[in-house]
Amino acid sequence: MVAYQDFVALSRSGDSEERGQAAHLAAQAYLLHSGPADEHAALYASLIGFLDDPSVRVRGALAYGLLHALEAPRPILLALLQDSEVIARAVAQYSPALIDADLIALVRKASITLLHAVALRERISARVAEAVIGRGVRSVTLKVLQRSDVPVPAALLATLAAERGEADAELRGALLDRADLPAGARLAMVEAAVASLRLARIVKGAVAPSRLERLLRDAMDTALTVIGEGEATSGGTPFASELVATERVSARVMLHAVVNGHVVFFADCLSALAGVPRDKVFTILETGGRPALNALLSRCGLSAAVSNLIARLIFHARAADLADDITARHFVVTALTEELIVEHDGVIPPELEDAFAYLSEQNVALARRAARGVMSAFAGDANAERPMPAIELDQRLALPAA
Repeated sequence: MVAYQDFVALSRSGDSEERGQAAHLAAQAYLLHSGPADEHAALYASLIGFLDDPSVRVRGALAYGLLHALEAPRPILLALLQDSEVIARAVAQYSPALIDADLIALVRKASITLLHAVALRERISARVAEAVIGRGVRSVTLKVLQRSDVPVPAALLATLAAERGEADAELRGALLDRADLPAGARLAMVEAAVASLRLARIVKGAVAPSRLERLLRDAMDTALTVIGEGEATSGGTPFASELVATERVSARVMLHAVVNGHVVFFADCLSALAGVPRDKVFTILETGGRPALNALLSRCGLSAAVSNLIARLIFHARAADLADDITARHFVVTALTEELIVEHDGVIPPELEDAFAYLSEQNVALARRAARGVMSAFAGDANAERPMPAIELDQRLALPAA
């Protein structure tokens, strides 16, 4: 407890440290006050008086006393926001009493230091985030985007992706890490990442050109169908309709969707292409016969040969868990590939060449992945200590010296 006379003495002291103690005491007394209103008004007047103290130490002590209080008087906080940068930065970052209107007004004319302080606040609304990003300071924009707890308007995320994501890898990564990035913008960012990988010297030097192209194309197909499956499952934006409108849905994409178990996205694509309700498409995919499937696929604008191929794949997929079972995927793709070879006596028709090439690529990739699983299971077998057969001397290979 500090007597009133002692407080007055501290307030009028020539020592800035003592005046700072008085400012801090006044702030605490104001926040904890529960007495008469005239006493509260007197404490408020004393706080205003400390705003005019020539010492930064005193004004800083006042700010520190009010810094984390929701009940701190906004006029005094607004005055402290116009004070020296060290004081304004602390108030901008920590004070919960500031409302969005205060922060937006500050952000419009704030220095980079204050922008960083606002970006580090415990809670930031979508309006404040939009104002901060709108200043166009890259480091601050990255700080806001890297915070998953900060809501950012979808339109702003799409604009950032379109205008700056392609050329800025770090910004692109921050956008891709956000779960609220719109599907179209996410696909564009993946395309930009794939393009950067294709041009990277370390990648080009490590992987043969033809294999690199296959890997990147498969990665792009997977990204497209995964994004589409997520949007279709969550009932978000009509992503499949957007892809159909921009002619991004090909037979290869549809094959990739089925092979990888992304059936909801596949159904959305068929619905958008054929102009048929998705529920009806699901019914045909789950229980429809060959005539119904062919009619649906034909209505999508697919040729008879491609329609027949996709219909066969659908029938295989009905009996297998393609979403999670790599071995099942490999089996289905292998069976479909062998059926095509047998049916056409090894001479694949031109209209099926692209689809057959895709199935062949997937066959190799899935075989490798399935084999890794088999070897892992074999290595972990309880009987893994079984002896390997001995090699007779005359069966050994004689290898030339390197």
